[in-house]
Amino acid sequence: MAAGLLALSGGVAAMPLATLAEPAHGIAIYGEPALPPGFSHLPYANPDAPKGGTIRLAEPGGFDSLKPWVLKGNAAWGVGVHVTESLMTRSIDEPFTLYGLLAESIEIAPDRSWVEFTLRPEARFSDGSPVTVEDVIWSYETLGTQGHPRFLTAWSRVERIEATGPHSLRLTFVAPDRELPLLMALRPVLKKAQWAGQDFTDSTLEAPIGSGPYVVDRVDPGRSISFRRNPDHWARDLPVMRGLNNFDTIRYDYFADSNAMFEAFKAGEVTVWRELSAQRWAGEYDFPAVTSGRVVKAEIPNERPSGIMGLVMNSRNPIFADWRVRQAMIEMFNFPFINQTLNGGADPRITSYFSISVLGMGDGPATGAVADLLAPFAAELPPGALEGYALPEGSDRSMDRAGVRRALALMEEAGWTVQDGQLRNADGQPFAFEILLNQNGTAMRSGSETQQIVNIYVEALRPLGITPRVTLLDAAQYVERTNNYQFDMTWYERGLSLSPGSEQRLYWGRDGVTTPGSRNWMGIDSPAAEAMIDAMVEADSAEAFTAAVQALDRVLTAGRHVIPVSFSPISRLAHAADLTYPPQIPIYGDWPGFMPETWWQEAN
Repeated sequence: MAAGLLALSGGVAAMPLATLAEPAHGIAIYGEPALPPGFSHLPYANPDAPKGGTIRLAEPGGFDSLKPWVLKGNAAWGVGVHVTESLMTRSIDEPFTLYGLLAESIEIAPDRSWVEFTLRPEARFSDGSPVTVEDVIWSYETLGTQGHPRFLTAWSRVERIEATGPHSLRLTFVAPDRELPLLMALRPVLKKAQWAGQDFTDSTLEAPIGSGPYVVDRVDPGRSISFRRNPDHWARDLPVMRGLNNFDTIRYDYFADSNAMFEAFKAGEVTVWRELSAQRWAGEYDFPAVTSGRVVKAEIPNERPSGIMGLVMNSRNPIFADWRVRQAMIEMFNFPFINQTLNGGADPRITSYFSISVLGMGDGPATGAVADLLAPFAAELPPGALEGYALPEGSDRSMDRAGVRRALALMEEAGWTVQDGQLRNADGQPFAFEILLNQNGTAMRSGSETQQIVNIYVEALRPLGITPRVTLLDAAQYVERTNNYQFDMTWYERGLSLSPGSEQRLYWGRDGVTTPGSRNWMGIDSPAAEAMIDAMVEADSAEAFTAAVQALDRVLTAGRHVIPVSFSPISRLAHAADLTYPPQIPIYGDWPGFMPETWWQEAN
């Protein structure tokens, strides 16, 4: 992976950008797009894939909305993926490169202070009406002012948007920005006329009209949603679409928990299953569908960062505001024992937010450009950011006695001592908190698995005089509370890419301390993190960009906000034998854009 990213950046300084105030077919964050003008198809797509058939996927919980672009409601998965399109589309075989979709070309100022898009005249919504410049401008302005918080930060850096011709529009930025043209190119384009006279911030079960390859077919609120391939999709023959969107029907069924989902897969009611447990993958796939050959197993590699996953501590709660307390909580999480007990010890632990990638902080002290970036914040950085930070080794026994001793010492430094068997502060107040869990599970962990992890952890905390309260909620209640940061500790997952950018403000920016709906669940308020994100976004070379991300990784990891668990460097997919995918796996592996987009069903 490192070699691939270095190859991408190797000629940045000497190579002009492909889009210096001249129309181009694509844009890369650094250097030029890998695919030249006139390319025939994306390298990981099979242009000869047959069309037809059905793929059935499983989701936990339920849904009460078909509008994924606003904060209200719990939107069904797939609407924003299959129904709507953006001006450009991403290649998941490159760190951050876009090629024209609704837009036939992109033109960028030499300093990236503005970007101009020219729409394809043939672009159409599913009802046959043209996609117009007016639709694009309305979509951008509405999402940027009334949409989900994830749309707001980038829009605040746009000075104006204006039509420059019957098929062209320009966005001018508050300041030159290397990443912002790409972010703007990925905004969903909605049909203005559909939402006229409505409060856009409201959730709804009205099926949106999009220009994408699928339309909403059948909806059973909270239970299932089906998407039907549009045979008249205007873009079906574009190079970026050849070999993609092959199924006639994509159906998502919703289940109460992962056990019900797995049983449905075993019974053939679901045709693809993403296995999250290495232990179950190795030892429990001997059911009839597998032994008969009707279901096959696939392991799909990737080159993306580990991301972060585990129990997050909400530092808005004063008891978690002290890094020493957070480190003590990490010390009490005996990872080797938990990993062996629940996972057979098969998967490695997450060691940092961008671990196993060239963007990861690495071992030992910060050096070179990374040290230079962090130096102005040395006095306020948590211990380990500059010197190097590593998670405790733990023990293969149920109790890590050395970890308990370290935790007690840290708690005492922070003003907490064990009094009559209970951890209390100098005023006699107990160290009490709630662990909030989604009983339906998450994208990467089943509800039962997170409960098992928490049950072991709760027992491990007893020697410290701590007995947390564990609360299980359904999906809707869980979303409501986490959107408003009404929790002390909860399960947290954040996938990260090879091209992090301004979305990192949504994840770790100080605005998220108070703004509902951000991904900053831990309540990070760090000038150093803000500065590293600025450096990342403003970097003018791949080397400067990499140093900024590595520095950010140090700030986040040494901040001790999450108690990390294991992760899988591969995706484990069991699927019906008549479903298949191209042999070339993109660098992002099994990432949105790979499944179900590149898959197809073989004829019987």
